[in-house]
Amino acid sequence: MNALKRITVLLAEDHAVVRQGLCTLLETEGSFEVIGQAETGREAVELTATLRPEVVVMDIAMPVLNGLEATRQILNANAAARVLILSAHSDDEYIERMIAVGAAGFLEKQTSAEILTKAIHEVARGKAFYSPAIAKRMVDGQKRAQGRDGLARTSGTRLTSRETEVLQLVAEGQANKQIASVLGISIKTVEKHRHR
Repeated sequence: MNALKRITVLLAEDHAVVRQGLCTLLETEGSFEVIGQAETGREAVELTATLRPEVVVMDIAMPVLNGLEATRQILNANAAARVLILSAHSDDEYIERMIAVGAAGFLEKQTSAEILTKAIHEVARGKAFYSPAIAKRMVDGQKRAQGRDGLARTSGTRLTSRETEVLQLVAEGQANKQIASVLGISIKTVEKHRHR
């Protein structure tokens, strides 16, 4: 990587003041160029497809399309994309789900600016990066998840990408007609997804 080349970054964060603060922090640091900012998960997916940033810094709790589903869609469209999660939500379940969809790293919003910039550099190089507290929990969780035979256990039913989108919009209080309009599908299809 050329030392003068700046890493292109897309910020996906629904809180304007946080997004603006991150943008200022990264631009001031000097080795990053913020080429786009998204307020919703759907906007993050669209901007990533258009702008092709090297790293997407993604919040989990995003309106219209949550960070988990936005990450899944970004990586389905471009497997080379690097998504770094920066979230106030760092429950083990969130972390496991983000890793399962292919996020390159996970940081808590309480992290320092130094750790954030280091994480962006690492994921841009193709490496994974987790804040120290999360990395320790991941190691401890893997040990607990293994049975006596050493094999990992899995559980739970997985929703499809579209079912997850419908579920989030239902949770946001939208009616079937509104969901159909947002997703560009028929009301009957929305009802089918809700039923599942």
